[in-house]
Amino acid sequence: MDIEQDKIIFFRERLLDWFKENGRKFPWRKEELTSYELVIAEVLLQRTRAETVAKNFESFLGNFPSWESINKTGKKELEKVLKPFGLYRQKAKRLKNLAEKMVQKEGQFPVVREELEEIPLVGQYIASAVISYVHEKKAPLLDVNMARLLERFFGPRELADIRYDPYLQELSKKVVDHPDHQKINWAILDFASSICKKRNPKCKVCPISGRCEFFQNEG
Repeated sequence: MDIEQDKIIFFRERLLDWFKENGRKFPWRKEELTSYELVIAEVLLQRTRAETVAKNFESFLGNFPSWESINKTGKKELEKVLKPFGLYRQKAKRLKNLAEKMVQKEGQFPVVREELEEIPLVGQYIASAVISYVHEKKAPLLDVNMARLLERFFGPRELADIRYDPYLQELSKKVVDHPDHQKINWAILDFASSICKKRNPKCKVCPISGRCEFFQNEG
């Protein structure tokens, strides 16, 4: 991957500065959260707007404060509580499988990525979230939003599936190779949501447009 380190530094620092003033405040971004609460947030956020999850997050934790509580609950009751989050049947089934496994593991998530991804519902993205926010090690939250921002700024990927694209995988790791890696992940997610949108990106107010490949070619 032939990307100048100074461009990566520019990207990181500008986004961190932007995040200080514009970052979204969500209940799962508090420092004192448990590993259970962090992972539950990531599961609920799948294909659901962050604002919707934020509105119902505390209520869900009140009903289900632990993996044991989910494991002991019937699927229909779990579906009822998950309705506000959308895809409630699918999420209930997956959460039941995950809870059963985590009870067996006494709530402990493996550190090794390969072992993490063997757990039901834990794919590449949630594994990265566990590594970053539970184990506090550097890992990019590479999803379609981060991919869009990275591709627009640095250049397009090689493969259709971001999970296997060597360019995006390596680039995203370099971008979060920083002491504030957790905030960089959040900054990228928030920036992609409010500035570098899928449709009608706000390039005119973008603080990184001066070195953005997309802006230079489209602007």
